[in-house]
Amino acid sequence: MIDLRSDTVTRPTEGMRAAMARADVGDDVYGEDPTVRALEERVAGLLGHEAALFTPTGSMANVLAVGLLVAPGQEVLCEARAHIARAELGAHGAVSGVTMRTWSSPRGQVDVAVLADLFAPDLGPFFVRTAAISVENTHNFAGGAVLPLADLKALRAFADEHSVAVHLDGARLWNAHVATGVSLEEYGAVADVAAVCLSKGLGAPVGSLVVGPAALIAEARVRRKRLGGGMRQVGVLAAGGLYALDHHVDRLADDHAHARLLAEACGVDPAGVDTNIVAFDVADAPAYVAAAREAGVLVGAVGARTVRLVTHLDVSRADTAQAVAALARL
Repeated sequence: MIDLRSDTVTRPTEGMRAAMARADVGDDVYGEDPTVRALEERVAGLLGHEAALFTPTGSMANVLAVGLLVAPGQEVLCEARAHIARAELGAHGAVSGVTMRTWSSPRGQVDVAVLADLFAPDLGPFFVRTAAISVENTHNFAGGAVLPLADLKALRAFADEHSVAVHLDGARLWNAHVATGVSLEEYGAVADVAAVCLSKGLGAPVGSLVVGPAALIAEARVRRKRLGGGMRQVGVLAAGGLYALDHHVDRLADDHAHARLLAEACGVDPAGVDTNIVAFDVADAPAYVAAAREAGVLVGAVGARTVRLVTHLDVSRADTAQAVAALARL
């Protein structure tokens, strides 16, 4: 089977396993795991922020990041198909008491004019107040679309003008960086707090990070413990992330090229595929998923009529060619 359901299905490479096996470790709840600290310092530096916090999952990273910016009873604005709204099981409301309002964009883009209409200032004890705006780059359910840097800078200017915070869900920010050449620091400058993932395109088995000012990350560490996310000798996992940063960033360009080949086979314009995700509509997504499985390819349904393919570290050029032949027949 060629597994295109997600880039989360990758397995650690032999080199990554070796790095994990020899990792120097300590008790991370006490702040004494040197490998975790090295990973946190490195990722914070890459995004141009003061500090970072290692978390076991991307959903936890986003819950912590949004919760740092939005108090219970306040709202975050986000695109209607944002991961924080669709794919985290309502955690922001259930855990943090955060409400959401959304805008819709076919490619998950942000438009300051739309935000201006949605934005709710503090009008006293009558209405919910907008505390943060969340953007996702790349945007998962918009087919891995990259948000243009100019639009993100316009968002930052709007946020500064209205004294509202910006959360960046950068689970696949590495893909945006490789696809555009925009530095991670430039992307990081847009956000007050960001979350990035190691276990998707970078191929680590576990882990995400919350990145931001030192004071907020110190608070995030307390909240992580409260959620049961305090970890002990976790440097064995952080080492996988460090290895991924050393060896698996530039190769994301291969995943992007493979995605464009798959897009063409599925009748999607390759020019509209920014990174490693191909999404398209069919008459019956579950039926298509079943037919693809029969043809030797695992794909995912992300809606009743929408199918998603995701390329990754464990899908070679030969695997891609085999999947192209199978999906073209479908």
